Amino acid sequence: MRGRVLIVAGSDSGGGAGIQADIKTVTALGGFAMTAITALTAQNTLGVHGVLPIAPDFIARQMEVVLDDLGADAVKTGMLHDSAVIRTVADMLAAKAPDVPLVCDPVMIAKGGHALLVESAVDALRTLLLPRAAVLTPNLPEAETLLGRPIGDLSAMEEAAVALRRLGPAAVLLKGGHGAGEEVVDVLADAHGVHRFRSQRIATRHTHGTGCTLASAIATGIAQGMELAAAVGRARDYVQEAIRRAPGYGAGHGPLDHGYTMRAPGS
Repeated sequence: MRGRVLIVAGSDSGGGAGIQADIKTVTALGGFAMTAITALTAQNTLGVHGVLPIAPDFIARQMEVVLDDLGADAVKTGMLHDSAVIRTVADMLAAKAPDVPLVCDPVMIAKGGHALLVESAVDALRTLLLPRAAVLTPNLPEAETLLGRPIGDLSAMEEAAVALRRLGPAAVLLKGGHGAGEEVVDVLADAHGVHRFRSQRIATRHTHGTGCTLASAIATGIAQGMELAAAVGRARDYVQEAIRRAPGYGAGHGPLDHGYTMRAPGS
């Protein structure tokens, strides 16, 4: 077990996304997962049926005790819900983990369409957390919200990734899963330029938690000392195979098979 990852995110009672997906991912890739839970959700493959926010001071307490004792090699943020939570997380990172790389997944809308970030908090996310991030991992709708403009094609994706990087993150991985076509193309903008990652699109409804899973997989790679491009490549391969092996649970957007790396080949 190598690489300590502190995950600051919401709980998904259905087990496919959020903290549950994050813990499974970090563990499956050989890291050690720790958590600060920001919200409880009543959730399944059909959608989010209720949200119970955690008080910001208790989120801060969770982060504080973990970082003071166990430490972290990377931090991954997911659902942060509102401005008070974002401000709390940013303050705790500044106080307790100023040099720890942050992978920021700007979770705004659940797969079923439920808003997970209140509209008034977008500016707080943009100004308080993005400048702190080593990697920002928005999907296309999230990137459009952060930039306030549509992103129509691959060329526009590359321009958007560069524009998002100007908001402060050291690197941006703009995910193309919401796009069209037989390929999924993700765009990474970093200090070395713009890079494309391509994979075959899998025709399936079982994609719940792919964003959480990818961000946590990247955070694990960073925590284990991998270069960013290598961490992104491994994370994409992991997610691709987890989608391919999805168990088919639920009547809606089903979960991935996060644990396939931990079973014997062929099982």
